[in-house]
This record gives sequence, structure tokens and C-alpha cells, in this order.
Amino acid sequence: MIEVVAKLLRGPVFLTGEVMECVITFINPITARSTSASSEMLAWASAQIHCQFHTSESRVALPPSEDTKHDVQAENETVFVPNRGERGKCILATPPKILFCDLQLDPGESKSWLEDYQFPPDEAVAPTNPFLDEDENIKKDTRLVDLATEMLMTSTSRRSLHLYNITNMRGKVGKFCIFKTIYKIGEDVVGTFDFSEGDIPCLQFSVSLQTEEHVQEEYQRKPGQPASLSTHARHQESCLHTAKTHFSLPIPLSATPSFITTVVSLKWRLHFEFVTARDPVEPPTVLENQSEIITWTGAGKIDVDTFSWDLPIKVLPTNPVLASYVSQFASSNSITI
Repeated sequence: MIEVVAKLLRGPVFLTGEVMECVITFINPITARSTSASSEMLAWASAQIHCQFHTSESRVALPPSEDTKHDVQAENETVFVPNRGERGKCILATPPKILFCDLQLDPGESKSWLEDYQFPPDEAVAPTNPFLDEDENIKKDTRLVDLATEMLMTSTSRRSLHLYNITNMRGKVGKFCIFKTIYKIGEDVVGTFDFSEGDIPCLQFSVSLQTEEHVQEEYQRKPGQPASLSTHARHQESCLHTAKTHFSLPIPLSATPSFITTVVSLKWRLHFEFVTARDPVEPPTVLENQSEIITWTGAGKIDVDTFSWDLPIKVLPTNPVLASYVSQFASSNSITI
């Protein structure tokens, strides 16, 4: 019996272009219940990255995968086929990396493997922190993460005032202001409303942070099927006689950033809903020398209009180290063979 333990050194979340480092340990364990122990032999072992694309079969009609063609060797259960028994479609399979051949482990013995990644010469000029006395290997391991994170910070920190007039068929309701439309996972989407210059009174509004999942037409299970919507955060407020207000919607760390593939795409948006009065609603008046306490009661019935508006935004990935804290995937796993 041999136990195989695989551990990802920096958590289970990675950015595209990163180096995935994994320590694989083979152990010939000795347990308290063991009555005898003997050496174990493994003929060979290999490691590879395998990515399987899964979809909802009720919404997506995937074409047959190229790797499902008839293969005499694949019919033999002793042949390693990474996606055997998997649903969906294989979109990435790196060439297998042979770890060893003919490994013999004595009782209680263990051996581990992590290949050292060789950085190209041009990466020697990558920015580093001169105030930290770090091991050179650690600097190399974290360099790609730092560069990718810096690019994300640059893209999502740019601020530019975006103003939108909120109107319906009866006139102007107010203004909406947002300082950027590109965010990263974990940020808060903040916006402000100004109803002070509106001609139409706004009674209530709601803002929802949503994702739209679109299936490309050629892969739709049913022709013309609508997009799948998911709401991640929502703010609702009654705003009659309110001059200015704001909202803040957090983007969950467990959410998926925007992406586009040949099969499906995921887009983010802010979905607004407004309830406006058809007639003016006068605010309560209080006399200057009024001594009695007066309670203002709103109208029992108001004729209203409702309308909605969608504002597309872009959501990028976040620092993978931060996302690893809320990931549902474990950084290590083990099997016994």
C-alpha cells in the first residue's frame, strides 16, 4: 500500500500564465494496525494539468469531443485516460511529466517531487522589493503573481466620472453617478443618485448586481433560449423627497469574473428599477411658529410608473492568494493505491 499526497504550495486559485507548483509525496506508511511491513514498488508516475469543461446539459448542447474517437488502447483499464468517465469537454491537457520510473519504498519511507521552474532571462528585470531579504527562489516564485496583480490593480484603479440622466417618457427623474465601470472580485460597486433636479418624483429604486450567462446560438439546447441571470447583491430604498443618496454593493470573492468562450460567456451588469409618481407629490409644510406636533401621512393611493435600466460593467479576477481563502477547493489531497 502506498499513499500519494499532492499539495499546492500557494493555494488552489491561480491566474492565467502563472506557474502551478505542486509537491507530490509518495509514502509507504506504517500504521499501528500493521502486522507486517514490506517494500513497495511503483513502475512509474506522471503529472499533468487537465481541464474539463462542464455545462448544464439542459441548456448547452456540446459537440462530441475529439478525444472520444475510437482508441483500442483506451479500452484497456490499465491505460491512463485523465477524462475517462468525465462529462463535458476537455479543453486543456498538458503533456504528462514523468516523475520517476521504478520507485522502491521501504516501510516508513517517503519521497517527494517539485520541479524548479526556469524563468526566461528577460524576467530578471522584473520589479522586486529591495527592503525585503528574501530567498532568491521565493522571489522567482512570486514574481508572476506580483506582475499579474499589479496589472489588475492598474486596470481597476482608473477612475473616470460617468454621469447618466435618468428619464422616462414623462420627463427627467434624476442623475446617476459612478466613478468607474471596471472592478475586480472582492471590490464594492459604489454609485450615487441626485434627484434634486428631477421633474418626476421618484418614490423607490432598487439596484441589483447581476451576472448574465449567454450560450452561443450554435450550442443552445433550445433556439432563442434567454440568458441565465443570477443576482449577487441588491440595494432597495424609498426615496420620496430625497435629494441625494447612494448605494454600495460588494462583489463576492466566490463569484466568477467576466469571461467569453466559444460556447458560453459571462457578463456583469447593474440592474436598476425605478418607481415614479405620475403627478407631483407635495412635501409636508411646517409653519415657522408651529407649536403642535404634526405627523405627516403620505397619500393612500398614488398613480405610478415603473421602468428599468441595465448598465454593463466588467469584473476582473482578484489576487489569487486572497481568493484562495474562500475557495471551496482544498490545497492538498491524497489517495491510497
